[in-house]
Amino acid sequence: MPARPMDPRTRRSRSALESALRELIAERDLSQISVSDITKRAGVNRSTFYEHYTDVHDLAAAACTTVFDELVAASPAAVPPATPDGGPPDNPLPDLFAHVAEHAALYRALLGDDGSARVINHLLQRMTVTAHISRAPAPEDPADGAGTPHDPAAAFVAGAVLGSVVDWLRHDCPGTPQEMGAALWPLLIGIAAAAGWETGRPGSPTAGPGHAPSCVFLGDEAE
Repeated sequence: MPARPMDPRTRRSRSALESALRELIAERDLSQISVSDITKRAGVNRSTFYEHYTDVHDLAAAACTTVFDELVAASPAAVPPATPDGGPPDNPLPDLFAHVAEHAALYRALLGDDGSARVINHLLQRMTVTAHISRAPAPEDPADGAGTPHDPAAAFVAGAVLGSVVDWLRHDCPGTPQEMGAALWPLLIGIAAAAGWETGRPGSPTAGPGHAPSCVFLGDEAE
């Protein structure tokens, strides 16, 4: 059954609360933001907050959905394995790190030492699900990842990508996004090739004609 559309009052309340949190994150660490801070900035009462969110961390995951969508979309998990002529795929990592740099203050607040473990786990799960579905799409795969089969390869890639992002932020983003992408991409391609996943890299067990494309790191293993 399709989800019921959100009524205008609910939409306004959620929008006000999410906007308030994003403004506050630009001013202080997430751990220093209370429900009272948010409701005061949003101009709503506490009961309205708890009608929609369980706590600040729940709101943070919702408030940053659009930004997270961009991060997940830029993740290498969704990149095809090779160019039409059989060459290696384009490197998506510069775009990924450029996105992180654009929203560095937000990501530091959410993913740093004083951030939210729940938000980190939320992001990691979404990236893992995206990698899994990109590798082995199936009609029964739920969009939210509930019930998605255990996929160690997808989790490995998601963890490597997100870990690299967190470390880069922790060190104040040394190097340009292009430099970061150039440094990390060969490592990820090498891991993929060694594991037998389709990468389009010369010498990869599944590279070359006759192999259907799948996810760059998480293609089907060679038979």
